[in-house]
Amino acid sequence: MHTTPIRLGTRGSQLALYQANTVARLIADAGGPPCELIIIKTSGDRLQEAPLSEVGGKRLFVKEIEDALQRDEVDLAVHSSKDMPALLADGLSIAGVLVREDPHDAVVLPGDSAPSATLEELTARLGDSPNIGTSSIRRVAQLTRLFPNARFTPIRGNLDTRLRKLDSGEHDAIVLAAAGLRRLGFASRITFALPVSACVPSPGQGIIAIEIRHDDERVRSAVAAITDPAAALALEAERGVVEELGGGCQTPIGALATPLRNEELELIAAVTALDGSRMVRSVVRGPRADPRGLGVRAARDLLSQGAGEILEDALRANAQNNRG
Repeated sequence: MHTTPIRLGTRGSQLALYQANTVARLIADAGGPPCELIIIKTSGDRLQEAPLSEVGGKRLFVKEIEDALQRDEVDLAVHSSKDMPALLADGLSIAGVLVREDPHDAVVLPGDSAPSATLEELTARLGDSPNIGTSSIRRVAQLTRLFPNARFTPIRGNLDTRLRKLDSGEHDAIVLAAAGLRRLGFASRITFALPVSACVPSPGQGIIAIEIRHDDERVRSAVAAITDPAAALALEAERGVVEELGGGCQTPIGALATPLRNEELELIAAVTALDGSRMVRSVVRGPRADPRGLGVRAARDLLSQGAGEILEDALRANAQNNRG
């Protein structure tokens, strides 16, 4: 029987292709239709040298792919869920997610650096005023509290490119999502995985999300067969935080939901001033049956502690930088 292929839209980066090929393989293994990969170059790929906060944030990595979905040029899109906006484009929805990889942020030192056992050991190795490469304002905001004398400089490009820049001496350390390093076979390069107590990850970090047209039941059925329920619950809770706070991808919001044994979720969320001077945190627990409600509860707790003012200041600072 002839089965119409699913047209899978993806970016062409190393990590994006890994993610897209993984989704295609899992759909095939589950007895679904074959997938045809369609590589789409996004604004984020074309603007490799500019800091993300100055060119529109991580939505630049998904906009053109969402446009292709809306125009019926592809049938599904595969994204790093942390790149997705809080509010999806009209007619689109997240139909499923894969099993979550390590959600933590990872510090990588040059060359064959041995792992650091503790944050104190890492701090000693970095010295007084290290140059740390990262393009995430959330990471800069939180890491400024850990490394107050560090200089943070933007770093973009494929994982290979970033590691090459580090090893050539452009940075003393870089901070990346541990998930990407692990997926592409670079787990041995992780010098130190930052605990959530030190750095709350980006909402959705480590989760591969599959976006479709909301009314496409054929593709929805294929995606449902490969979805991981625990990761789906966690993502819904974490996105609930961002949506309630009114934040986007380039705002200093961290959130991480973890399924507990007793059918509950624990959600840790944080909002940090860009200069690291202030941080508000919330830890809430609730039933897995209402993950979005848990996210809303955490966000409202953060707002009661002043998160709204911190985010307004961050948006104002970003707007001034963009004008400059």
